[in-house]
Amino acid sequence: MAIANIKTDFHQLIDKIDNEELLSSFYQLLVQRSQSKNGQLWENLTDEEKNELLLADEESKDSNNWINDEEVRQKHQQWLRK
Repeated sequence: MAIANIKTDFHQLIDKIDNEELLSSFYQLLVQRSQSKNGQLWENLTDEEKNELLLADEESKDSNNWINDEEVRQKHQQWLRK
């Protein structure tokens, strides 16, 4: 989707929202995201957190570590809507 289309759609979406709290939340999120620099989150992690993420990424590439959808749903049924 072209940037111009995204901006147009986003403006139209904003114009439809009458909830001040929701608009304020979106505004704050956009301000935060527009001011953050690429890699800033990574740089704020400890070495241990970085290593855990890198290990999780590697483990996720092995299909033996995957859990199927049904197992996840059964395990977390209490938090899922019925």
